[in-house]
Amino acid sequence: MYLPRPIDDNPTSKRFIVKRGFVFVLSTCAFIGACSQSPVEPPSVAAERGFFSSKTPYQPQQDWKSYEPAPAGFQAIHIQHVARHGSRALSSRKYDDLSYQIWQQAEKEQALTPLGKQLGPIVSEIMQTHEALGYGNLTVLGEREHEAMAERLLQRHPALFDNITAERRILVLDSGEPRARDSAQSFLNGLIRTQPALATAAEPPQADTERLYFHRSPAAEAYRTYKDNDPRLLAKLDEIFSLPKNRQVARAMLERLYQPEFVDRLANGAYEFRDTGKGSTVVRDEVDAAYMLYNLYIIVPGLKPDNDWQFSRFIADKHAEWMAYLSDAEDFYERGPAFVGEDITYRMANVLLDDFFANIDAVRAGESDLIATVRFSHAQVLIPFASVLGLPGSTDALPEQVTYRYDNNAWRGEAITPMAANVQWEVFADDNGTYLVRMLHQEREVPFKSDCEPYGETRFYVEFDELKRCYGYL
Repeated sequence: MYLPRPIDDNPTSKRFIVKRGFVFVLSTCAFIGACSQSPVEPPSVAAERGFFSSKTPYQPQQDWKSYEPAPAGFQAIHIQHVARHGSRALSSRKYDDLSYQIWQQAEKEQALTPLGKQLGPIVSEIMQTHEALGYGNLTVLGEREHEAMAERLLQRHPALFDNITAERRILVLDSGEPRARDSAQSFLNGLIRTQPALATAAEPPQADTERLYFHRSPAAEAYRTYKDNDPRLLAKLDEIFSLPKNRQVARAMLERLYQPEFVDRLANGAYEFRDTGKGSTVVRDEVDAAYMLYNLYIIVPGLKPDNDWQFSRFIADKHAEWMAYLSDAEDFYERGPAFVGEDITYRMANVLLDDFFANIDAVRAGESDLIATVRFSHAQVLIPFASVLGLPGSTDALPEQVTYRYDNNAWRGEAITPMAANVQWEVFADDNGTYLVRMLHQEREVPFKSDCEPYGETRFYVEFDELKRCYGYL
């Protein structure tokens, strides 16, 4: 049976299922990837050094000045945009609190290594930072990620936004959750600071839970049943989280910080630590303790990027990479491509794709005055949306008998859903009424599905009716 981690009430928390005995080991070449094989190349990711999975801070993946130019006679007329919220604090007082409790116990027993002695003061500072910022809230970096994204949009399409009039509007939508709403406001701030005239065109953010929080909607009941009860999913996660070297590697991770005798006592259940936040998370062994520490490691880069904490010194790269793999594996099966022949993890995202097409249809028909629709949501929306769109690295489902590994699949959380992950459709038109669409993913030009025929000699532009055909809207 699983020992599930409690699920936070916030929309971006993960149920990182852990069974006592799972492996944190990177030397298990037969599982994470045959060491003699060349790995599948994932999409380009941010240059931030580390293994942060879906908590990777955002960086645009291409300089917009290198984009393929629009064909002669075509001008940008409309933008469709959806993004994950920006970098945030921990969702609740849990990983920081429990890591600090463990450290305090080791300090009391004089069981700290020289490196371990440096950990406690840093964790204390992280907790103080959270108290000042507020758990779950956007960080300064999270705000800046969206502000800068808006600024780059204006740089790419100055003529589109220079011609703003009282009749043209920018529709701003969010999931209804505070950090999505704050991300929307940060994006607006970036637009208005760069071009103050847009203040009259941009409407205040509105909640659109049907499309931007669809995993919690009544229509997603089948998905929730899959996530909680599907025997294939549960068996696959049990396989992944039951690898045999877990205690060995968790011990290696912790013995960099604590004396072996203290880790022995952790492993033997001599302690029980309960968080002082919600009180729903308990550390009972060394596996739990290692998990708490990794979740601090992945939040720090987005929390205070200019810090002098140097938190990565507390976790060896090989352990962090394995933990990132476990996080990716869970997302792959719960929200990503998952099993061959199934779309239960992502078909609910069609409601968002419907809206992209409907908005462009309305513009083409002269029934919409929108210059752009910008939306702000969560990883639970961006991950399945990537699969629905067929984005590179998001399409390769696996047979039930094949287990997701880094050497057999390109899906990576840091590439598909980093903080502020985004998809943009840029619409261009000519005087003859021909409409073309280009797609950006993390601000990198990417092709549409393989059966979408590019326009003329272009690589990334697709005529709108052709786009509707290949996505099944004709």
